[in-house]
Amino acid sequence: MMRVYYQRQNRVQKVQNLSQLETFDGIVWIDLQDPTPLEIADVEANFEFKFQSRQQQIEIESSSRYFETDDEIIANSNFLHYEKSGGQFVSNAVSFILQDDILFTYRDADLIAFSDCVKKIKASGRLFHTGKQIMATLLEMGVDNDADLLEELAKQVAELSKALSFAKSPNEDLILDINRMQGLTMELRQNAVDKQRVLSAILKSREFEGEDYERLRIVIKDISSLIDHTNFNFERLEYLQNTFLGLINIEQNKIIKIFTVASVIFMPPTLIASIYGMNWNSGESQQANWQNWPYGFQFSLGLMALSSLGILFFFRRKKWL
Repeated sequence: MMRVYYQRQNRVQKVQNLSQLETFDGIVWIDLQDPTPLEIADVEANFEFKFQSRQQQIEIESSSRYFETDDEIIANSNFLHYEKSGGQFVSNAVSFILQDDILFTYRDADLIAFSDCVKKIKASGRLFHTGKQIMATLLEMGVDNDADLLEELAKQVAELSKALSFAKSPNEDLILDINRMQGLTMELRQNAVDKQRVLSAILKSREFEGEDYERLRIVIKDISSLIDHTNFNFERLEYLQNTFLGLINIEQNKIIKIFTVASVIFMPPTLIASIYGMNWNSGESQQANWQNWPYGFQFSLGLMALSSLGILFFFRRKKWL
C-alpha cells in the first residue's frame, strides 16, 4: 500500500499513488506499507534511488542504522506494538529515507506511531512543510508509544506484585508471568536504545537545525528517561522474582520441617517396640514372667504414646511447631 502526502494551500492532502498527481512539487511524505514490487519500482524510478533490502534494514551495525550522503539520509529504526493475543511485543523495522525534503518510509506493518502522526498532520497540516518535520514527528510518536507500552507494563507489574503479596502459596503461573514481563521490559529497553542511537546520529547531521533540532533533542531526553524507567521496572521484577523464590524456600522448609518432626516423634516408639520385640535367653523363669505379664502390651503402648507426647511438648515449648 502506498500513501502520498503533499502540501497544497497550507494543507496536507493524500493520494494513493503517484499517478494521481500532475506534478511532484509539494510532496512531503511517501509512505510504503507492505508495498508491492510494482509500488517500490514506481517510487525508485521516479525519484532515482534504491530502497535497502529488508536484511539491511534490520542489521544492528551503526553503519546500517544510519547513513548520510550529500543527497540523502538513510535511517533504520524498530517500532514496537503489543500483540494481545500472544501477550508479547512485536518489533517492526522501519526504514526512513530523506531526500530533497521528501520523506520516504518503508514498513511491513500498521503502526500506532504512524497513525498518530497522520492524525497530527490532519489536525495541523500547515505545520508540516518538509519531510524533516514529518520524520521528527514519527520518531517523537514512536517514543511516546514506547512510553505508553512501558506505562501499561508497569501497571501489570504492580498487579503482579499485589497477587504475589496476597498469594497463600507460590504459584507456577506467577513466576512465568514475572519471566514474561522481564522479557518485555528488555525488549522495550533494547528498542529505546536503538532509537537513541539513531537520533544521536541524526542530531549530528547539518540537515536538522533550528526547531527540528530542538524537537529531536527533547526526544532524546525522553528516551533517557524511558531507559531509566525500564531499568527501574526490571529491578522491581527482579525483587518480585527473589520474593517468589523466598516463598518457595519457606514452603520447602515447612515440608522438610514436617517430615523431620514426624520422624523424630516416631523414633522413641520405634525404639521401644524394638526392645519389646527382642528375643534373648536370660533364664526360663524371667522370660516367662516378661511374656506372661497381663498388662505388658498396654504398658508398651502407653510408653510409646508418652514418649511421642513428650517430644511434641518439647517442640511446642521451644516454639519449633
